[in-house]
Amino acid sequence: MTKVDLHFDLTRPLGDGDLDAIARVHSVYGIQRVILKQPSLDAVEVEYDATRMSPNDVLAALVRCGIPVARQGS
Repeated sequence: MTKVDLHFDLTRPLGDGDLDAIARVHSVYGIQRVILKQPSLDAVEVEYDATRMSPNDVLAALVRCGIPVARQGS
């Protein structure tokens, strides 16, 4: 397993409904951890298994689960 961290900016503030979306991301095979940037809560860091997923796969999984993200630097 090759663990890699990716950072994503949130496109809007998270609401109560987004907590369910974050929980869904944890069930995606290959994603290990999702952490909100503290204290600003304007970005997330995702740790994933690079032998199972590409950065585009991670972004697609986040969007599919309903997390409002954009790739940092995009």
